[in-house]
Amino acid sequence: MSLEELYRHINWRMNPKDERARERFGKIVEFFESIREELPHGERVLDLCAGTGIAGVALAKVTNARLLTLLDARKDDLELAGDWLDIGGLSPELRTVQGDAREVASLVGEHDVAVLWGYTMPHFDPFDAVKLFANVALVLSDDGVFIIEDMDRVYGILYRAGYREFLIEGRREDHTIASMHEGYDFVRGTFRRGYYLLPGFKKIGTVDFHHWDLATQLAIGRIFFGEARLIRPGEHGFTRVGDVLYFKRPRKDIAALVLDDFSGPR
Repeated sequence: MSLEELYRHINWRMNPKDERARERFGKIVEFFESIREELPHGERVLDLCAGTGIAGVALAKVTNARLLTLLDARKDDLELAGDWLDIGGLSPELRTVQGDAREVASLVGEHDVAVLWGYTMPHFDPFDAVKLFANVALVLSDDGVFIIEDMDRVYGILYRAGYREFLIEGRREDHTIASMHEGYDFVRGTFRRGYYLLPGFKKIGTVDFHHWDLATQLAIGRIFFGEARLIRPGEHGFTRVGDVLYFKRPRKDIAALVLDDFSGPR
């Protein structure tokens, strides 16, 4: 199943016509304003797995960016980016790229700040994550910043909530979507979930997820960046914003060396 198909059934609060998504946009802007002094200004913003561009536009607004590049595998979502620019009241040069974030260094030019927002990391297994971090390091300027919003799923899901064989993922006006455990890949560390529409229990596909903890992401990021730190919700204090991982000063030599001879498991 493509992510585009999955996201047609689950509301991730990023459609500019959704009032709650617009409220979320305001909170993202407020968070970026709180770390304004730690962000490049007036330069080039890159939004990875951008969806409709809700986070990229928020970051571009705060940094007064002259260029905003949105990259996502889903073309339909990218076409809504202009609406967020109108809502944000800004008009940078906008570039949309349909592609794979793990190959971003071959898809876009140099940028000054990159963002991966909206709890997207489970779509990347550990091998994917190495490629992602290395590619982002290569595409950023020497003092560039990489920001990720995520949560600790080892603690929050596997420990506190407990992994569920069957889970209601969301409800819309005309259907409910549920997922079921359908396997585990010991090499890639991914859980396979089957997705079903209710009523009727019609299967719409399967998705593989890796349940990341924050410490491992920080450790991988520290390999490819000179600075790595965590900003917890209790520190930043903004509702609708999760844990934020902040990386600065890409180590391009290491990124290039790793990608030169890196592949997934054989």
